[in-house]
Amino acid sequence: MTANQQILTMRKMTGRGKEYIAPWERAFDRVLTPLEDFIHRQTTSGVLLMLCAIAALYLANSQWSDAYFRLLGTPFTVGMEGFQLSKTVHHWINDGLMALFFFVIGLELKREILVGELADPIQALLPVIAALGGMLVPVIIYIAINPTGHTLDGWGVPMATDIAFALGALALLGNRVPKNLLTFLVALAIVDDLGAVVVIALFYTETLNITALAFAAGILTLLVALNLGGIRRPLPYVLLGLLLWIAVLKSGVHATLAGIFLAFTIPMRPKYDPERFVAQIREMVRQIRQEYLREENIVRNHQLRSRVQALAEGVQLVQAPAQILENKMHLPSAYIVIPIFSLANAGIPIDWSSSGNIVTHPVSVGIAAGLLFGKLIGIAGFTWIAVRLGMTSLPSGVNFRHIVGVALMGGIGFTMSIFIAELGFAHHAEDLLMAKTGVLLASVLAGVSGFLWLYFTSGKTAERSDP
Repeated sequence: MTANQQILTMRKMTGRGKEYIAPWERAFDRVLTPLEDFIHRQTTSGVLLMLCAIAALYLANSQWSDAYFRLLGTPFTVGMEGFQLSKTVHHWINDGLMALFFFVIGLELKREILVGELADPIQALLPVIAALGGMLVPVIIYIAINPTGHTLDGWGVPMATDIAFALGALALLGNRVPKNLLTFLVALAIVDDLGAVVVIALFYTETLNITALAFAAGILTLLVALNLGGIRRPLPYVLLGLLLWIAVLKSGVHATLAGIFLAFTIPMRPKYDPERFVAQIREMVRQIRQEYLREENIVRNHQLRSRVQALAEGVQLVQAPAQILENKMHLPSAYIVIPIFSLANAGIPIDWSSSGNIVTHPVSVGIAAGLLFGKLIGIAGFTWIAVRLGMTSLPSGVNFRHIVGVALMGGIGFTMSIFIAELGFAHHAEDLLMAKTGVLLASVLAGVSGFLWLYFTSGKTAERSDP
């Protein structure tokens, strides 16, 4: 008889331990359950981003446009006299909130490299090659259109793929696409994000403050020491992470990279191995059962409460701290940080009288061509070459028609592309406007074309694998 069965038997024998249901509890359970299911669906983040982008476009072209841009330009100061950080609301979003997004990206990267799709070199080779093609070809196309001048600074914009939008569009297809195609897109987008992070660090840093950079290096060393020393509680990492963010901000390197650095110092190894955990659980259950027989009311039974608390701590210690934080931070990042970023950055004032300039301006043309055609040629082309040369093989159930669809969806470059555009054209308002317009147009066209391609070329069961 299991421990649960024994407790149920004791409840029946004693007539105690009945479940207490508050008057409104069942009603709220019925409401919240589908809401929680909706929140955890992969499509939700992409839909929310789309709604925020539409809202930003509306605000930027409505009677509230002045208030919208004035709010984004409002200075906001934190700190105390002698040490203050003063930035506009727009900069706080892009430099501060986006650091949380990059922190989650860093945790995902670390997990994928250590135990995920990128852990096996052979398995990781295909998405790595596809991602490299999807980064190189768009850059080549953009540089061909913008070979000189300050517009060349936007070369990094078309190389990025927005994982939330792309996965959301792909998930809408349901069983028309194989599950391995989702896995391939996730791995590809993660490598793509890593490439974008490297580009931001190396090529979009204007000036360096060596003292602040040294301070950041010292904090990073301390974080690594905490990891190696077996510190798994999040509080020390959070406090040092804040100092790291300030140091990186002052150094001249973009502050969001502090999120990546911090993520890579979070321990990935749990304290308890599963065998030890199972042994401890058995002992804890035995103790909980004894205390329950003595007094079932946990409010009055302090020993029972302490045993339950110890059980909860054990459940935490058998999980990797990095994975716990990734799970906890995913929802705030996907449903708060990125939508706010979208609201703050997708607001493009549209002058219909000069709309013809969009299709002739080298920045918008270069970015749109890079995202639409560069991603398609780079991802699908490099994948085809790698498979034909025998370097790797397609995942089970995936064919080249699927790869073409993913390559088209790779042109959805919303979040990271706009972010890089903000860096590359920070001092050129017209070019920034053209860059954002190119990103939005290309992302819409890439998403729609990729969806339609996969919808009409994939079967309902997605079981065929013929190339």
